[in-house]
Amino acid sequence: MSMKNIIIYTDLDGTLLEHKTYSFDDASEALRLVRMKKIPLIIVSSKTRAEIEYYRKKLQNNDPFVSENGGGIFIPSDYHLDIPLPEGAEKINGYYLIKIGTEYSKLREILKKLQRDGFNVKGFGDMTEEELARLTSLPPHEASLCKKRDFDEPFVFYGSEEELNALIELVKEHGYNYTAGVYHHITGNNDKGKAVEILTTLYKSLFKNILTVGLGDSLNDLEMLKKVDIPVVIKKPDGSYDNELLKIEGIIKTVEPGPKGWQQAIKKILNMV
Repeated sequence: MSMKNIIIYTDLDGTLLEHKTYSFDDASEALRLVRMKKIPLIIVSSKTRAEIEYYRKKLQNNDPFVSENGGGIFIPSDYHLDIPLPEGAEKINGYYLIKIGTEYSKLREILKKLQRDGFNVKGFGDMTEEELARLTSLPPHEASLCKKRDFDEPFVFYGSEEELNALIELVKEHGYNYTAGVYHHITGNNDKGKAVEILTTLYKSLFKNILTVGLGDSLNDLEMLKKVDIPVVIKKPDGSYDNELLKIEGIIKTVEPGPKGWQQAIKKILNMV
C-alpha cells in the first residue's frame, strides 16, 4: 500500500486545549509524534488570528490555520504549498489570507439589532477585557487577543430555548449564520467545513494520496468533521459528547476528554496508517 500523506485538522478549546486551563500538556507525546513525522497540523478554531498565533508559537507550529469558525484561512507566505492560491487571496502580514467570512462590523450590527429587539444578549464586543477575562477564565493578555476580531461575534444569551430558536431564525433571516461552541456565535456564510474543503483541495494538488483527520468537540466542529476521512469527537469534561457530532458517519469517540482524548486518538490513528 502506498504511503498516505496525513493532514490533521483540529479544534482548540476543549479539544487540543484543556477546557479550563487552556493547557495542551496532556497531548505533548502525540504532538511530538506529529512534529517528528512532519504531518501538517492545522488549527481550525473559533479563536481569533491573534489568539491562534499565540498558541502556534507555543506549539512550534508553522502550518496554515483557520480562524473564527472558518472566517479566514491563513497560509504563511513562506509555506511549501507551492501552488496557485484561489482567486481573491490577499497578502497580509506574512500570510496569504483567503477570506470566507463577513467583516466583523456587520456582525456587530446584527447583535445590536438583537438587543434592540429585546433579546438578552451580550457580545464579546460589548465587554471590556476584564469582563472577558472573567467570563472565559483567560489570562488578561489573552482576553485582549480575543477582542481582535475579524469574522465572528461570540455572545452570551440569557433566555429560554424558545427565545434562542427565535433569535437563530432572526439571524438567518438577515442572511447570517448561527453556531455554538462554548459560546453562541454569529458568523457570515462561513463554517469550518468550507475552510477545510479549500485547504484539502490545495493539499491534494501538492500530494497525490491524502488522508484527512479531524478532531472537535462542539456543534461548530460539525461541518469540519463531515469533510474529513477520519472524524473524531472529543468527550466533554462532564463525560458527554455533542449529540450532533455522534450522528456523523464513521465518527470515533474518545474515551478521555480534552487533550488526553486528543492524544489517544492521534496515537491510535498513526498506528493504523
